[in-house]
Amino acid sequence: MTGDGAPGDLDYCYLTTTGRVTGSSHRIEIWFALHEGTVYLLSGDGDRSDWVRNVMVSPQVVLEVGAQRHLAKARLVTAPEEDALARSLLVDKYTSRDPDDLTSWGRTALPVAIDLPGQREPA
Repeated sequence: MTGDGAPGDLDYCYLTTTGRVTGSSHRIEIWFALHEGTVYLLSGDGDRSDWVRNVMVSPQVVLEVGAQRHLAKARLVTAPEEDALARSLLVDKYTSRDPDDLTSWGRTALPVAIDLPGQREPA
């Protein structure tokens, strides 16, 4: 894992959602980008991903970035400018870390944002 420096340099974060059917906690490891108090994620399966479906029903999540743990709300990114920013940040961050071509993923994945409490007002 890279990232002995800033939290945003880490390879992964951990997202815990509440199951939309079971009500149980579900924790995943996922790529992320941190920008001005917002964490961006991309769902390669779009709104078919369980974690995205969970967020759509219950947006309250727990986000862990390194030693930092945040109780926050996730949201689907809808504004075109923020959508482009999220895609660019994630593709730029992971292109050098992954041998696969991330172009298609960066173009078709569904962006999700988590505004960290006290860091930024939701868009």
